[in-house]
Amino acid sequence: MTDAHLDPTRKHDFLFLIDATDSNPNGDPDAGGMPRTDPITGQGLISDVAIKRKIRNTVALFAEHEPAPGRHIYVEAGVSLNSQHERAYSDLGDKADAAQARAWMCQNFYDVRMFGAVMSTGKKQAGRVQGPVQISFSRSVDPITPLEIGITRVTPTKQEDVDAWNNPTEKNKGKETEMGSKHIVPYALYRGTGHFSAPLAHRTGVSRDDLELFWRAFMGMFEHDRASSRGALALRGLYVFTHDDAFGRAPSHTLFERITVKNLPDSTARSITDYGPIEVREADLPAGVTLTRLIG
Repeated sequence: MTDAHLDPTRKHDFLFLIDATDSNPNGDPDAGGMPRTDPITGQGLISDVAIKRKIRNTVALFAEHEPAPGRHIYVEAGVSLNSQHERAYSDLGDKADAAQARAWMCQNFYDVRMFGAVMSTGKKQAGRVQGPVQISFSRSVDPITPLEIGITRVTPTKQEDVDAWNNPTEKNKGKETEMGSKHIVPYALYRGTGHFSAPLAHRTGVSRDDLELFWRAFMGMFEHDRASSRGALALRGLYVFTHDDAFGRAPSHTLFERITVKNLPDSTARSITDYGPIEVREADLPAGVTLTRLIG
């Protein structure tokens, strides 16, 4: 394997395959947490935001165990965005302007440097950054069949319900258990794409180490994100097309068309092996383009 995919001065286009088994890869809050779907085709969806969240969380885990400058996370649970901007002015001084604050944010926050951010809120603003890494919505190869699974808990939430169960009255019998539900997809194979812009990476100061950390986090993003409804998510393929210059030698969609997954429109797949071999046509790549298979 070459290390061309680690060069931040080149354009990279990448395609990835994710499969979900008895899991909910991305719940839709507008549908009670059901797996996201395209209502017309029935295909499942995973938002770009969900993927970026997992990458952020994984980078944060790395930073805890391998501290290094510039690995702070801007979009972090329990921390307001405005307070993050204020950190720049605390370090630079109140006389700093938005451009200086923006540069400080890029230098110190990994996700600002890679994904960009709109930091024009609050009294102390840091402008807007267009990030070099952009990720598409992932779409399942075939329609999915979301299921709602009923579950039972052996204890209720409220103590008064337990007390009433142990000493029932005519008006209040109490509760012994409580019912709930979880949403899953029995199986789905999702296909997504992403892009890395070298000119934008130059603006935000992305280094070779940053890019190496991105691929490492991408490959490991499901390994430390397990939950009862995300017990079996797996990255089944990660293919990186690298151009020999900053602006690219071929349109990205023509490169992505070289990776083909067979359709099973009757939705009977229960394993990636049901799709047969993933076809990757790499023998006649355009001049100046190389393919690195990180997974698959």
